[in-house]
This record gives sequence, C-alpha cells and structure tokens, in this order.
Amino acid sequence: MKRLLLSLCLFIFISTYSKAQHLHTIKGRTIDTASTTLLSGTSIAILNAKDSTLVKFTRAAENGSFELTGIKNGKFILLVSYPRYADFVDHFTLDSTTQVKDYGKINLTGMAKILADVIIKGEKAAIKIKGDTTEFNASNYQIQPNDKVEDLLKKLPGIQVDKDGKITAQGKTVPKVLVDGEEFFGDDPTLVTKNLRADMVDKVQLYEKSSDQAAFTGVDDGQKTQTINIKLKEDKKSGYFGKVDAGYGTRDFYKGQVLFNRFKAKQKFSVYGTAGNNGTTGLSWQDNNKLGTGNDNMQMGDDGSVWFSYGGGDELESGNYYGEGVPRAITGGAHYDNKWNSDKETINTNYKLGALGIKTTKNTISQNNLPDGIINTTTDENSDRNVFRQKLDAIYTIKLDTTSNLKLSVDGMLKNSDNTSSSNSEGLRGNNTMLNSNNQKNSNDGKEQNFNISAFYTKKLKKPGRNFSVSISQMINQINSKGFLYSDVQYFNEAGVKNGGQVTDQFKTNNTHNSVLNTNVTYNEPLSKSLALVLNYGFSLNDSRSDRKSFNQSAPGNYDVLDKEFSNDFKATQYINQAGAILNYKKPKTTVSFGSKVSAVNFDQLEQLSAQRYQRSFVNWLPQASYLYKFSAQKSLRISYNGNTDQPTVNQLQPVKVNDNPLYQTLGNPDLAPSFNNRFSASYNSYKVLSQRSIYISGNFSFVNKAIVSNTETDTSGKTIAKSVNLSDKTPFNYNIYSSIGKKLKFLFDTEVGLSLNAGGNTSYNYVKSQFGKEVELNQVISTRFSPSLNISRYKDKSEISLSFGPSYNAQVASLQKDRSNKGWGLQGWGSMSFNLPKKIKLQADGEYSYTPKSQAFDTSFEQVIINASVTKSFFKKEDLKFTIRGNDLFNQNRGFRRYAYSNMITQTNYNNISRYFMFSLVWDFNKMGGGTPQK
Repeated sequence: MKRLLLSLCLFIFISTYSKAQHLHTIKGRTIDTASTTLLSGTSIAILNAKDSTLVKFTRAAENGSFELTGIKNGKFILLVSYPRYADFVDHFTLDSTTQVKDYGKINLTGMAKILADVIIKGEKAAIKIKGDTTEFNASNYQIQPNDKVEDLLKKLPGIQVDKDGKITAQGKTVPKVLVDGEEFFGDDPTLVTKNLRADMVDKVQLYEKSSDQAAFTGVDDGQKTQTINIKLKEDKKSGYFGKVDAGYGTRDFYKGQVLFNRFKAKQKFSVYGTAGNNGTTGLSWQDNNKLGTGNDNMQMGDDGSVWFSYGGGDELESGNYYGEGVPRAITGGAHYDNKWNSDKETINTNYKLGALGIKTTKNTISQNNLPDGIINTTTDENSDRNVFRQKLDAIYTIKLDTTSNLKLSVDGMLKNSDNTSSSNSEGLRGNNTMLNSNNQKNSNDGKEQNFNISAFYTKKLKKPGRNFSVSISQMINQINSKGFLYSDVQYFNEAGVKNGGQVTDQFKTNNTHNSVLNTNVTYNEPLSKSLALVLNYGFSLNDSRSDRKSFNQSAPGNYDVLDKEFSNDFKATQYINQAGAILNYKKPKTTVSFGSKVSAVNFDQLEQLSAQRYQRSFVNWLPQASYLYKFSAQKSLRISYNGNTDQPTVNQLQPVKVNDNPLYQTLGNPDLAPSFNNRFSASYNSYKVLSQRSIYISGNFSFVNKAIVSNTETDTSGKTIAKSVNLSDKTPFNYNIYSSIGKKLKFLFDTEVGLSLNAGGNTSYNYVKSQFGKEVELNQVISTRFSPSLNISRYKDKSEISLSFGPSYNAQVASLQKDRSNKGWGLQGWGSMSFNLPKKIKLQADGEYSYTPKSQAFDTSFEQVIINASVTKSFFKKEDLKFTIRGNDLFNQNRGFRRYAYSNMITQTNYNNISRYFMFSLVWDFNKMGGGTPQK
C-alpha cells in the first residue's frame, strides 16, 4: 500500500513538474533609446501568432521592468507600446527547450512608421488591434470615385452592410456611427454611411462603447453598444462637399435630395432637404415620441411611472417607409457641432422638419377563435394620414476641471396631424352566415408640443474609482385634438335577417397634458481594486391630465350634447422614490455585476366629471445580475438576468371608456395584482482577424409570474367585452435564439460565406367565453418560428455580389379550434450585385423573393419576386456627374402582405404599396475638401 502511495505521489510530482516545464515566463525592461530613460507604464501584450488574439497583457513597473508568466508552448507575437514611441514587435516560439525568455533591455524610439508585423497586411488590407479596438486604415482599401462610407465599410473584413443600410460587425449589430468621436445629425447611422465621402476617411475604428454613466465612473455597468467611429483625414476637415440628386419617372414618381456639408477644423455644418413619393421619407429621424405610441389611454412604465398618451407614431419618427400605402414626403434639416477652449467645451445641435402624407387601401381578414365556433371578419379600409413636424435639439458639454463634467441637453418638438379614414367590415359565423356589419368613418386634427431639458453632472473624488453623478430632467407634453366619429353597426340573425343596429355620430375632443420631473443621484465606492459598490437614489414627480369629451347632436350639424358615458376628465399625480445598490466585480477578463433597485409609487387619480377618486400605492422590484468573461479582445461570453414588477395599467384597473369600435369594449378590474417578469439572456462572440472567421450566438428566455391576460366574452351578435385578469395556474414564456458563423474562403476568390439561424417562439394564454359557452375556457397559443439562411458575399474593386436565402417555418396554434391553425414552411431570399464596366458604366441589380404557404386558417398562399435594376453612366475625370436609369419592381409583383397571430385572433392584411415604375435621375457630387483630389 505504501509503495502504491509513493508511486502515486511520484507520478503526480512528475506530471506537475512536466506540466510546469511547458509554462513559460516572458520578461524584460523598456528604455528610451536616446535618453536611456526607464519607461514605466509601457503596454506589454502577448498575441497568438495565428490569429492575433490577446494571450497575456500587463504594464511595465516604475523601473520599466515587466514579467508575464504561465504561458504555454506555441508561436506568439510580443507587442510593446508606449505613447509617442514606435511599437516594438517580435515573433517568437516557446517550446520545452526554453522556460524563460528574457528580452533584457527593449529600446523604444520616437514615433515612426509602425512596423509591418504590427499592422496585419494583406494585398489590400491594413488592420491594427489595440486593446478592445480594431482599427482599419482606410487608405489600404480600394474605393471608387465618389464612393460613400457605406461602400468602404463593405470592403472591411468582418463588417457587413445589408440592403437597408443595417451594419453588422464581428457578428453584432452596429446602431451607432460617430464622426471623429461625435454624434452627427442626432447619431443617425445611415446619414453618415450613405452621405459622407469615403475619400475623406483616415481610419475606421470598431469597438464597444460604454454607457455615459460607465464612461464617467469607470465602473462597467454591462451596457455596451457596438460602435463605429469614422476618423477623418486632417486635410479633409476643412472645405465643403455635398450632392444634388433629382429624378423623375413613369406614373409620376419623383425624388430629389440636396446635401451640403461645410467642415472647418473642429466645426461641422450640414444641411439637407429631400422630397419624393418613391418610399424615401427622409434621411432618418431616430427621434421617437418620448410618450410612446398607441391609442388614447394611460400607460405605466417599469418603474411605476404613469402617463397619459394619445395618438401614435408616424414614419417621420423612424425615417423609414414601412410599405403600407404610397407616401409623399418632404424633409429637411441642419446640423452644427463645434469644440473650443482646448476641447473642454462642445456643442452639438440639430434642426429637422418634415411633412408626410400617406394614402392607404387595406383589406384585413381576421379569425376569432371561440370555444364553440369562429367569427371571420373582413374589413376594407381607406385612409389618408398627414403630418407636419419640426424638432430642435442641442447638447452642450463642458469639462469644468480635471475631475468634473457637465452635460446639458434640450429639445423641443411641434407636430400637426390630419387623419381621415373610412372602413366597411362584415362578420360571418363559422357557417358563413352574416353576423354583423360596421360602416365607420373617422377624422381627427391634432396638435402636439413637447419640450425636454436635462442636466447630467459628474464628479471624480480623490480616491481612484470614487465618484458621484447627479441628473435632473423635466419633460412637458401637450396634445390637443378634435375630430368626428360615425359608426353604423348592423346585427343579423342566423337566417341573415337584420335584427338590430346601433348608430354613433359624435364630435370628440381630447386635451392631454403631462409634466414629469426626474432626479437621480449615483455614488460609486471602490471597495477594493476589483470590487465597487454603486448606490443610487431618485425622485420623480408626475402631474398629468387627460380631458376627453364626446358630444352628440342636438340638431343636424350642432354637436353640443355631452355624452357622459364616453367622456372623462382625469387628473393624476404620482410620487416615485427609487433606490438601488449594485455590486460590480471587475478583473481583466471577468466582470460580474448584481444588485437590485426598488421603487415606491404613490398614485392619486381623480375623475372630475363623476368625482371618483382612485388611489394606489405599490412597490416595484428590479433585480439584475450579469456575468462577462472575455477570453480575448475578440472573444467573449455574457450572461445576464433582469427582473421587474409589472403593475397593471390604469385602463386595466379603471377603463378609460371609448367607443371607437362599438363591437369591442373594455371593462376595468380593480382587483388586478402586479405580475413579475423574469428575463435571462446569454451571448457568445468570437472573431479572428486574420482568418476573418466570426461566430455569434445569442439567446434569451423570459417567463411571467401572475401574468396579466385578457378575458373576453363574445355575445351572439359578435360584440366583445374584454377585461384583464391574473393568470394563476399557468406561466407564459418567450424565447429567442440567433446564431451566425462566417468565414472568408480564399479558395473561392475571397468570398465570405456564412450560416445564420433565427428561431424563437412563445406560449401565451387568454380566457375566452362565448354566449353559448357553458364556462370560461383557457386558450393556449403556441407560436414557433424557425429560419436558417445561407449568406454569401464578395466585394472586389469593380464588382460586388451578395446573397442571402433560406427556408422559414412559422406556426401559431391555439388550443381553441386547433383545426384552424396557421402554420407551414415558407421561403425567402435576397440578393444584389453590381459591376463596373468600361466607359464609366455601372450595372446594378437587387432582388427579393418571398413565399408564404396556405394554412388551415387561410386557404391561399402568397408568393412574389421583386427585381430592381439600374444602369449608371458617369461623366468627367472625377466621375462627379452621373446619369441613372432605374427600374423598380420589374415584374410588377410588389403586393403588400402580412400575417400574424395574437391571443385567439389570426389576421391577414393586404395593402397597396409602391409597384413597378421607371425613373431617370441625375446626380452631381461636388467636393472641395482641403484642395485634395478624390481617391481612385
């Protein structure tokens, strides 16, 4: 036995010793070549020679010495960097023959051209990695005359730009594009990428931008945004550039755009204007209404905040045309930003205006699944929506001293809207007999004013990592609208004979006012080098009023009789106290954060017409936890959890009665309890620069305890009464999975090939009862979606090809009427190509294919192919004048189509949109930046 133990110990010792022999130490000392000064704080990095991923990192001590231990066998690169000194680079190999590699004195010289081993060079590539930042040298990529930043990004390894201008970098979506570190036109990515000239770019930097709070405090809060920063060439920061684009086509389609940019050192001034009816509604607004969207109701936020909202968003808020109807748009804007006082003070301001009109014709088919049958409703609708909006915003920042900063933000918005619509609907029983009909007309004129002002102050204290911040903001919103509602509802018995009806003819007014004051104080205390405590306290005060009146006629055309049943005048005041504590643990590779916030809300509402008072006090919990592990600068794993209490909305508790749809009305439920939402998410990202291989996997899962669901009861006439109830014995859940893998294949002429998978689903519940049902039944809806795709792209000097296609599976199955579910396999694909021919001619084409199968709920399938193509001829040496002939939807197949399911409803909508036309356009690009000549 003793021999066995001795043998075992000897074996362990030999194994441990042998293993230790394969762990190596790298050491040395950094010195200034000229002055022999010891360089403390020098950055020392060990990179894998294969893919340049980071293996070890440290900084030199005060005497310039450094030591890195625990390095395995392999081939590596030593990178030594110090500000204003040339980088020192050395390739080396570690094997069993060498345990310690001592560089001795490493002499660094003044700034010079970086060595070829530091910049990873290909035939037409130049990449440099510093910490978490990947930097591309734009001069090493071939561009064509008058190319834009978007064209340059397509050529950078690991970056993709889709047909809509959406950018994906190293497997992650890029929502933020900066110019010299500053926002440009309100941080609108497409404005930068589609209009800034590629020949002005010096460097393209890719990194994950921390939140403002984390950037000031140094405490990682887990909020990261994949960001691209466009660094301009010094000689391109003075001068002007822009373009004029005008086009006219068949069927009276037209477009026009004027863009002018004036740069002078640190000042940037830009103006633009657009007009058209071809689907372009602007350069993108990126300014959502801060009160949300939806119908006239009261809403409640995650922290318990409550507000009144009215009306809805419009395409001007996102800058996108969503496909319904034919738009007529005129937009414009101006931008100015500047730095002065040694960059201690900056200002960034934007003014935008826009007018948008959309005429839409829609046909909607809906299937209402009931315990003892179905109701099929067909609705034809015509609408004409018009909006005019102006918005002004400004951000001023100042560095008060080396430890404190102040950021002031202000914005205001004015919006006028004019909307009219008319619709005819017919409801049929399951045996196709007439159940009801509704002939309805609506009109509404509205005005909205919105004003916001905020201040954010940060202060760093003497102890490193100890700091605090104070924020205060005030929001004021005022909405006034008026309009008419006419509705003629008819009811029919099973024999198809009319047996009743209801006519509504009213004039309506709505006046809503919100005033919200928010304050917050955050304090950061470093408990150790790795552990920090973040404390915060905030107070909010919200005063709101919603005065909605409905008037009937006393005589034809004289609407002066108040309808109290559908009129209300709510005043609401709420006080919110919120406090939280978050622990943050951070090591070079690991970041862990966990804690919770809690908010106490006191809510007092008075309905002044009926003198009914509604008071409620509640507590909201918001726990959170996150874990981040960075294997290297380009490979990381993130796991997080967030929970929050969802309080019932005010109209779920006490309904704001409306009769906009007489066939669907709501009732309140004062016994509603809050629900609790649990959300888990995880993501893995890996990117290798040299092989240009990317892997990205993300997923999330959420479930709700005591979920608030709808409880509907439909009578024999098809009229539905709905209220909200808590779900006690079931748990709704939702999941999503996205993954992608991509690689550039040299043997396929440097073609990038990738596979992606987008999948998800949810299980939801609602209670349903019909007039003939004996009891309320619980309806379970299981939704599933699955869509893999193959992605292929190849970008060369004179040609570009990009393809993406794959099948898709969608299913919505309700436990009520399972035999009428909506599920099946579809197919979709997208592709684009362009070729530069002799005589300065360029051919471009793009296409999209989609197929949606028929199902048990819908007996028709949907299939369409949309092909667009253009021919462009450039003139003059700089190719700054272009003539284009473009054909849109050559096969004339573009038809609006959408299917979706919710609760016990399955809906299909067809709508008018832009179809085939041909357009002739002329584009003039002008440029005088620093007297330079555009690259070719």
